[in-house]
Amino acid sequence: MANEQPRPRAIFPRELRIILSVGFLVFVTEYLVIPQFGSARHSLHLLASLNPILVAVAVVAELAAIYSYVELTRTVLYPHAPGRYDVLRVNLAGLAISHVVPGGTAPAGALSYRIFNQLGVPRDTNAFGLATQGTGSAVVLNIIFWLALVVSIPLRGFNPAYGFAALAGVFLLLAFFGTIILLTRGQRHADAWLRAIAERVPRLDPDATSRLLEKVANRITVLINNRRTLWWAFTWAGLNWIFDAACLWVFLWAFGHVTSPIDLLVAYGLANILAAIPVTPAGLGVIEGVLIPTLVGFGVPHSQAILAVLAYRLVNFWIPIPIGGAAYASLEWRRGPRHAGPSESANGSEPTPDA
Repeated sequence: MANEQPRPRAIFPRELRIILSVGFLVFVTEYLVIPQFGSARHSLHLLASLNPILVAVAVVAELAAIYSYVELTRTVLYPHAPGRYDVLRVNLAGLAISHVVPGGTAPAGALSYRIFNQLGVPRDTNAFGLATQGTGSAVVLNIIFWLALVVSIPLRGFNPAYGFAALAGVFLLLAFFGTIILLTRGQRHADAWLRAIAERVPRLDPDATSRLLEKVANRITVLINNRRTLWWAFTWAGLNWIFDAACLWVFLWAFGHVTSPIDLLVAYGLANILAAIPVTPAGLGVIEGVLIPTLVGFGVPHSQAILAVLAYRLVNFWIPIPIGGAAYASLEWRRGPRHAGPSESANGSEPTPDA
């Protein structure tokens, strides 16, 4: 159309963003990941004393973490959540994408949104639920990290690296709760601000923006008023992190070292908070580069720390990639008219989560 305004150009061309992302990934792999494998070769003799029962327990802990995330997803999509099997496959597919693409949480979220929409989840519930899932889970991780720090610092002392992660957590908590207060108690002011911004942005409808804000505010109000749903959302998010950390703790035990759970949670929280910076897929290289020296600083022998972290990342990072690919293929293969559309879901025909 003649009056259609051109789309604004991205600050960096797509090809340049790809080159920079791949280059940074190669750098991290070369200088952070590969050296850990090289150091691990000198510790391979510990595999002879590896406890297979504890390895199985670690795998079960990781499966429990994935199940907890499935229940978290169903809780935030209440009352339009699909069945557990469908949610599991969507989560695994998103997990696989986030593990192979730098900053993969964005494309993983887009994929989950598209598939949940095809499974009949209303768009406003879908968008709000996935945003709440990601942000709320990060908030819970920071709370766990802060609680572990409160106990650990008097016993172990303060490390400057803790300060950066703790400060990032403070900003995240302030932004999270500030947004909730703004949307629930200051909706009129927020609506005026968004309308003023929308009027200055090409191809952005102020009325549509206002309606979206109203829907989001209503969803937040429903979630806050439904204490049981809110409680289960935080519970499942906490269990997801605790079970994932337990997988690492059991791997350390399997290689012959039992560390303090508080020390483990400090190292685990620090690594995952720093890995949230979207420069490598799912913190590849960052988590390994932070976890190993932090655990060594807490008294874990270097050889056992390396093998335990690499074993944990095998289960936590690498194995979910092909499984998630198979889950996505099954979703595409089984997708068809049997799935309810958004209108059916909005009428309440979708099952509700037990939580």
